[in-house]
Amino acid sequence: MANFLTLPLFKELILPFVLIFVLIFAILQKSKLLGDGKTQVDALIGFVVAALLVGFSQAVDYIAQFTVFLSVGLVILFVFLMLFGFARGTGDGDPLKALKLQYWILGIIFVAVIVGALIITNTWGTVSTFFTTQGTGQNLLFLVLIIAAVIAVVFSGKSGSSKPSNS
Repeated sequence: MANFLTLPLFKELILPFVLIFVLIFAILQKSKLLGDGKTQVDALIGFVVAALLVGFSQAVDYIAQFTVFLSVGLVILFVFLMLFGFARGTGDGDPLKALKLQYWILGIIFVAVIVGALIITNTWGTVSTFFTTQGTGQNLLFLVLIIAAVIAVVFSGKSGSSKPSNS
């Protein structure tokens, strides 16, 4: 017997219906679009919209694909925020130096999470091939490095400026 979560009835009818019903109901409740205290009306509209949606298999397919994308994206964001929270520390010492260090750590973690996501989704090979064999990819990478260097020089010059003295 198959897991009930993989049954077509569950994947193509129950889950999309519940998702859309809850989303529509929550949006109507939060926005108070139909007025305050209209819980039954909000629930009825959520039910009708969800029932209409599950009648169209193409719409259900779109929602299923987008939900997978959203779930993976949220997990990647969670890993990024968790790593940045660990690396951030308590902030003891000079706040300006700690802030600059946090930006460097943030950049390193951002690149690491993106590369990790590309490797896990089996798209790293395509991306690395683009940057190693095609001139466009190498030019794009070089342009990004130049922009990063210019930004680093501009922002490092502003923090160390001093006021001229009146003599």
